[in-house]
Amino acid sequence: MISTMSTENFDRMISLTKTCMLILGFYIVMQAMVTVTQNKLNGLRQELAAQNSYQPTAANKTKQLDCLTKNIYWEAATEPFEGKVAVAQVTLNRVESGKFGDSICGVVYQKNIIYEKLICQFSWVCEGTWKTKPVMSKHYAESEEVAKKVLFENFRLPSLSQAMYYHADYVNPRWGKEKVTKIGQHIFYKE
Repeated sequence: MISTMSTENFDRMISLTKTCMLILGFYIVMQAMVTVTQNKLNGLRQELAAQNSYQPTAANKTKQLDCLTKNIYWEAATEPFEGKVAVAQVTLNRVESGKFGDSICGVVYQKNIIYEKLICQFSWVCEGTWKTKPVMSKHYAESEEVAKKVLFENFRLPSLSQAMYYHADYVNPRWGKEKVTKIGQHIFYKE
């Protein structure tokens, strides 16, 4: 009988040891997963911060110029010079306001989901137009010249210093915002 109890105790001890080892192994694996996940998240946070922080490099300026040019082109390609400037100025006003993206590209490509519907700040972005090449090269070149004037020469229309929104004159979004002016086929508004 003594040897049977020893065997039973030994079996219990083995079983308890296995359970403890399983729990310890599970704990070690979980700690490793938490550490790896935290390291990955920290790396992604740093990468995102680096992307979002404005760095006045030639590559970044070229990228911002490209985003502004595309926005002017797709929003106001056939508008007069002032209409193109106005679209560019609203884009920059949004950047400076801090209520939209923190860069020109951030503002241009900003998307929101409202009532389960994807909403873009500029309709051509949601339509996927930006994926296609400009079809009117003359208007694209004009849009790029305007973007350079606004972005690098700080050219502005004084009447639009507070303009944050606009829409085509053939639609009525009923925004209830204060109208600033109408240029070409766009009506501009304050916040």
